[in-house]
Amino acid sequence: MKHWKILSIVLATSAMTACSTTAPPKQDQEQEVKFEQPVMEQEPEEAIEEVVEKQEPKTEPEEKEVKPAPAPTKTADGKLILGEREWIYFPEFKSTVKARIDSGATTSSLSAVEIKQFERDGAQWVKFKPSHNGKVGKEISLPVVRFAKIKQSSTEDTDKRPVVSIWIQLSDLKEKTEFTLVDRSHLDFPVLLGRSFVRDVAIVDVSRHYVQPKVSK
Repeated sequence: MKHWKILSIVLATSAMTACSTTAPPKQDQEQEVKFEQPVMEQEPEEAIEEVVEKQEPKTEPEEKEVKPAPAPTKTADGKLILGEREWIYFPEFKSTVKARIDSGATTSSLSAVEIKQFERDGAQWVKFKPSHNGKVGKEISLPVVRFAKIKQSSTEDTDKRPVVSIWIQLSDLKEKTEFTLVDRSHLDFPVLLGRSFVRDVAIVDVSRHYVQPKVSK
């Protein structure tokens, strides 16, 4: 009886050990869930234009054109500056002509044709027609101021010429000056202005031409 109880205890102990070492069934094991990443549609890339940038040259500031100061037409004391050639206006003839300025000549001269002397009221007068380059103006009569003896540089002969006083205008200067009357058709200028005009009113710069503005009325 005692041996039977011992055997029962051993069998019970073995059964309990077997139950404790036996793995439980996998019926409750959770299944692993995999999450897939969403697939994103890739947008097509835009075409990239390749631009090669070149270094542009620096723009230099434009230099302003400096205009030379106008050449003076008068001296500091108000005298006219005359070139070797100038335009002369004759109110008496209503004509503008070219003149050569020559301070080496004593008296001015005017080209004229058909020069005839006559007497009026006991005084000497002269009538003439201004002429140059084949053009002949209207006849003009003026009193004779005096007679001048002109010596030609090419000969020893002297020429006696009537001298008349005529109004002229050069720029804003109006003066009455003396002219000898002689045919200057063979010369380049119908008028020569000498010292009788230049003295006290002007200076001559032979390096310049037509310094004074042209007057025509």
